[in-house]
Amino acid sequence: MVSPHVHVPVGAHYGWRDWLVQRVTAIVMLAYTALMIGLALWNGGFDYATWRSIFANGAFRVVSFLFMASLLWHAWVGVRNILMDYVKPAGARLLLECIVVAVLVAYLGWTISVLWGGA
Repeated sequence: MVSPHVHVPVGAHYGWRDWLVQRVTAIVMLAYTALMIGLALWNGGFDYATWRSIFANGAFRVVSFLFMASLLWHAWVGVRNILMDYVKPAGARLLLECIVVAVLVAYLGWTISVLWGGA
């Protein structure tokens, strides 16, 4: 018999890590959004020339990449939790998780292409 004071581990144990990831990525996204609003206010809005000059800065591209990576990781945690809660056949859940991962990786590749691909 298991004592009521002994923790018996069950499940995937994503809870604490997911909670922390969601908070940290939310803070990164909030900071980037505040930066963009501040830049818009500072420059009186965004026109093409302002936008191009902002993104010509390599550091801003890195910050923008970190924003997008945070957004995608944040989305992954949320979607995976939804799939774990509501898709019960494990095979169907695995298939959906693979599709979501493929789409998120494609978005990350697209982000790299937009930020450093030229044109």
